[in-house]
Amino acid sequence: MSPVYRYFRNIGKGFWTILIGMRITMKHLFTPAVTIQYPDARMSIPERGRNRLYVNMDDCIGCNQCGMACPVDCISIETAKSLPTEDLGVTSTGQKKRLWVTKFDIDFAKCCYCGLCVPPCPTECIYMTDVYEFSEYDRSNLNYSFITLSPEEVTSKVEQAKAAEREAAAKKAAAAAAAAAQRAAQAQAPAAPAGQDQAPTSPVQQKPAEPPRPAPTGTPETKPSAPQTTPAPAPENPTPDKPDTQDKTNPKDSSD
Repeated sequence: MSPVYRYFRNIGKGFWTILIGMRITMKHLFTPAVTIQYPDARMSIPERGRNRLYVNMDDCIGCNQCGMACPVDCISIETAKSLPTEDLGVTSTGQKKRLWVTKFDIDFAKCCYCGLCVPPCPTECIYMTDVYEFSEYDRSNLNYSFITLSPEEVTSKVEQAKAAEREAAAKKAAAAAAAAAQRAAQAQAPAAPAGQDQAPTSPVQQKPAEPPRPAPTGTPETKPSAPQTTPAPAPENPTPDKPDTQDKTNPKDSSD
């Protein structure tokens, strides 16, 4: 292969490579440009897009499952116990509410929009929305509060829960002190003397023994027991046995 042929072949490959790289550019070069007039016109958001979170407080039970699942700790939840006489209602899923949610804050300056807080929620009260326009000049404005209670109601519910806890603790301590005093009184009581009769105890009634039933006479399985007889006393001077003097010879021999 001559050097001249190799030279022109490399030049042709270079132009072909440029044409391949500029193919997309040349395709759009003659296409009329269409500009979306934002913010009057917006592009459609994917259905499963992850944007700003929203919390429906009517279904929140204050379980803090979303807060524990958050990898950056941007969710802060505080609750207060309700009194037995209070009825907080039920959620849309039929679960009874037992806690007052006194704080539910989400710091969107820290949120990474991972969506890990949505699946653990048992009532599905927290979910991602399609809102993505919430930029702020001040970072503190990105801390959103979702509670529906006023500050006065929050203070009242917290104090009410603390008072109920103190009352329950006082009752528990009083019951423990009464039990300890009773045990101490029982330990200090004088023991009864050894010779003093103790309080009579109620006798235990024993069931009389059932008399033996007579065995039926006509059955072969049971046999009447033989009467026991006492042996006769042996004589003082027993007589010796007499020797057998009978001749035990053969009778044929005697006839001979």
